[in-house]
Amino acid sequence: MKTSLQNLLLVFVVSSAAGLAAQPVAAAAPAPSTPPSTKADAVPPGIQYAPASQKTPLGTTFVDWDSLAVRITPSGQSRSVFDNPTPVLEKFEMHITTLNGGMTSHAPHHHAWEEMLLVKEGEVEVSINGKLLRGGPGALIFYASNDVHNVKNASADKPATYYVMNFYTDLVHTTADKPAAEQAVPGKLPSGVIDCNSLPPTPTPTGSRVTVVNSPTLTFPMLGSHITTLNVGQTTMADMIDSGDELFIVKSGTLEVKVNGVTARMKEGSFFYCAPNDKRTLKNIGTTPASYHVIKILSAKSPK
Repeated sequence: MKTSLQNLLLVFVVSSAAGLAAQPVAAAAPAPSTPPSTKADAVPPGIQYAPASQKTPLGTTFVDWDSLAVRITPSGQSRSVFDNPTPVLEKFEMHITTLNGGMTSHAPHHHAWEEMLLVKEGEVEVSINGKLLRGGPGALIFYASNDVHNVKNASADKPATYYVMNFYTDLVHTTADKPAAEQAVPGKLPSGVIDCNSLPPTPTPTGSRVTVVNSPTLTFPMLGSHITTLNVGQTTMADMIDSGDELFIVKSGTLEVKVNGVTARMKEGSFFYCAPNDKRTLKNIGTTPASYHVIKILSAKSPK
């Protein structure tokens, strides 16, 4: 059975792990913005936890880039995607931000949950606890719990676009109310910018694989991220499963993705959320190598 993504906003796949019927879910609101402070010495505000705006648990979902509605904002554009619980997470919120030249996402703020950004195009200047870092296309940005952060488009005349991902586990409610950098818990991933393009690939029989990160954090028992490249005509193992909540973002090329028997054609910029233990197979059906970035979250409720 093939499902075309043309002219569709979201295509839902029945999740065997969740036992849910396929159904549409309304678009999520973008992350709240905080107005700039009028006091130079003001403490950056914390953002309070808000329950998911959608009550229906999210099943495996394909999203075609071209189908996303664009909302014009004072700083650029926003594309809403998800704001739902998942079979094992309290909430998964995702949106896509485009900043016009020189614009900033919001005033510096912090929150208990941990956040990731993946730069699609352009170059950003990232502020983490007052330290400035740069990230270009393909960079993965991680904000650890309660570290103060914001993003600015580093270019004066070119837009910068990035995916924003917020995964909420039970630990969001019990993590210490102070910056992760001050806690400095050994073995927990700190905030930072990872230049994924500089990481060495490991050859595989079907292409290559880049390990980006594999570490616990203050709110995730495990955060994993890797980039897989499939050579022309190559396929992953059939019906792979994983116990984590996973997001697959197509970096280049064209993929045929099959999850629980439902097939979608996915091109650069498109992505899909895969619920725990759903069966998936990916194949490069284009004429050039196809790469995709995977972000995986484990929670205490993830299947063993």
